[in-house]
Amino acid sequence: MTVTAERKANIELVWGCSEIARIIGRSARATFHMLEKGELPAKKVGGRWVAEHSKLVAFFMEDAA
Repeated sequence: MTVTAERKANIELVWGCSEIARIIGRSARATFHMLEKGELPAKKVGGRWVAEHSKLVAFFMEDAA
């Protein structure tokens, strides 16, 4: 397996505002506001928000450093 194929296989997607909120420790309402303003590394796909778990963690670790 190539590095690119391995990386794609290890991507863990987080679907939905509520699930993203659970991971980042915020309320669904606050998370939705952050998503709509483009403050989180996520995209809207078919009307649902989706984010890569590792990017959410990295985003918040960057602020803490």
